[in-house]
Order: sequence, then structure tokens, then C-alpha cells
Amino acid sequence: MTDIAIQTTNLTKSFKDHQVLKGVDLQVRRGQIFALLGSNGAGKTTAVNILSTLLTPDTGTATVNGFDTQTQPERVREQISLTGQFAAVDGILTGRENLVLVAKLRAVPHPTQVADTLLAQFGLTDAADKRVDTYSGGMTRRLDIAMSLVGTPAVIFLDEPTTGLDPEGRLEVWSTIKQLAGAGTTILLTTQYLDEAEHLADRIAILHEGRIITSGTLDELKALLPPATIEYVEKQPTLEEVFLSIVGKKGLEVDR
Repeated sequence: MTDIAIQTTNLTKSFKDHQVLKGVDLQVRRGQIFALLGSNGAGKTTAVNILSTLLTPDTGTATVNGFDTQTQPERVREQISLTGQFAAVDGILTGRENLVLVAKLRAVPHPTQVADTLLAQFGLTDAADKRVDTYSGGMTRRLDIAMSLVGTPAVIFLDEPTTGLDPEGRLEVWSTIKQLAGAGTTILLTTQYLDEAEHLADRIAILHEGRIITSGTLDELKALLPPATIEYVEKQPTLEEVFLSIVGKKGLEVDR
């Protein structure tokens, strides 16, 4: 079996007269965290939607775990989970009920136990039996990501997953992403937060105006710039460090 989990070749996509993707070539290995960076309108979400079978490309091919997104969409859907930019939760249901529902739809054994484990993992146990429409934005986002993990999919697409999260929630999500990758899950992450990609990604690609303009490890991308000059400056704490210190959190060390 090949160690390539995600691959696209010459992927193009237009909406009316606007070409969003202009020949995207990607290759993601199994167990990698691959970050796709780009500004608004660069085509990140379009690429993810093609890979998750929500859109079909105009030209080119895309495969996930060896299955073609156009000719074998059902097999692709068996392999993946997707967390989009907007939370896909049912506000009328409780947090636990949302998770149990997804577990039953995925035919996962012991759905209540699975739900309780994920609620604890994402710090939602105390709110488990409250309706989701009473959750804060950050809590709703954490629940949405937890729902994407039901059934331990082989490939997870995270489209700007930490949007709307507070600093503590963001660090929790980072930790979860690293744990998933450590267990062998392949993760394609889109983000506009450069520090997020720096902390998490094994490889990074920059999508600009519909094309991948460069890709590589963090060290490889840093090598594209002139050598750094050494300056001695007094390091001041960041606002995030101040916040986490005040609320009693030491922060989260994320190994690269």
C-alpha cells in the first residue's frame, strides 16, 4: 500500500467566469499534518471541498487513500471526516445527543461511551446535557471538531478549525490534532494563522491565487529567506502568554 494519503494533480475549478483553482498539485503522506496556507479567496476551501467530494473539479484528479473523488466518492467518504469553517451542529440537541447521533450514523459501537469520551477530551462534560444553542461560540466549535472525530476516520480535513476559539480552546485543539496525527491519522489543515501552521504542520504549502507557489517543511521554507541576523533584545511576554498566566494556564507545549 502506498504511503500517500492525499494526492491532487492539475486540479482546476471555476465558478462562472472566475477561476479559483489553476492547477493544484498536492501530495500528503499518511500520518502527516499538512497545512495549506492562503489568504481569503486563495482557493483553500474549494480544494478541501473537492477532496471531500462536495465539489467536482473541472479538470485534474484527486485521490484520498487511493480512492478517486470523482469515480469512487462513496469509498472516499468512508475514509474521511470534515470540519468546515462553520459549525455543523444541531442547536436543539444537547452536546451528548449531537455526538451520539453522529456515532449512530457512523455505526460506531457504544455511541454513548464514545460521546462521553469526546466530551471529556474537549472539556465539555459539564455542558454535556445542555442544548447546544446555549453554548458559547468556542464551545460550539469544540463540539463540532469532536463530532468530526467520531469513528476515528483515517483522514481528517480541518478547514480553519480554530476560528472563534479562545486561547485555551485553541491550545486544546492543537493538542488533539497532534495526538491524532501521532496515532496515524492524516490531517489536512487550512488556516490563516501562521503560528498555527508553525506549531502543528509537518509540511506546509502556500496557495496563492489558485496555485501552490511553494511547499516544504518549516525549515525548508525558512531557508528561502536570507540568513537571519542575530540581535539581542529583551523578550516581552505575548498577550496570549499573559492571558493564560492570569487564568491559571501555563500554556501548551506542542512538539514539532
